[in-house]
Amino acid sequence: MSVVAIVGGTGKEGLGLALRLGKAGHSIRIGSRDGARARARAGEVRARVGGTIDGGDNAWAIAGAEVVWLCVPYGAHHETLVGLAAGLAGKILVDITVPLAPPKVTRVSLPLGLSAALEAQELLGRETAVVATLHHVSSAHLSDLAHAPEGDALLCGDDERAKEVVLGQLVELGLRGLDAGPLQNAIALEAMTPLLIHLTKRYKSAGASLRVTGIP
Repeated sequence: MSVVAIVGGTGKEGLGLALRLGKAGHSIRIGSRDGARARARAGEVRARVGGTIDGGDNAWAIAGAEVVWLCVPYGAHHETLVGLAAGLAGKILVDITVPLAPPKVTRVSLPLGLSAALEAQELLGRETAVVATLHHVSSAHLSDLAHAPEGDALLCGDDERAKEVVLGQLVELGLRGLDAGPLQNAIALEAMTPLLIHLTKRYKSAGASLRVTGIP
């Protein structure tokens, strides 16, 4: 198993990722701007699933990791990537960021670069393989180890090897991962999230998700 870093790993999505990937046997490095908070979160995860789960600041977390999951709010997206750019070279960055514009989180809000993942790739350059996924999976479902998360995880990227690695980790999360094409398609994936938030609120769901039919 590999070393997986989770930048912004003390949030809800980061918790679910750490629990499931840690349970699958990966060595997990939980990162945060606040290293002490990350170490505390790592202790919580370790108590639940065992394994090698450690915490520290974001720069420490990405060192030695092949795959880095980025789980920060869009407001912190650019600043976080600028600070970590050098350390991300040669790695796979899995960007799950959605460019929401609180408080209007049920409305599509395209950024200047059209999607967070495209902005990440532009900033980091081709030395870092950016893959976009997990925009349509409820963090509550991800953290509930008693049940498999509902729905499919659509994935976009321009590096075929990176997509294969991330598809494998989606399976370990309990999801069916589907290759949804080049990174440009992340525009559609990120834009769908506000619609799912609206459906969740409108129908008082535990977390609306997507499932693609017609694919075995």
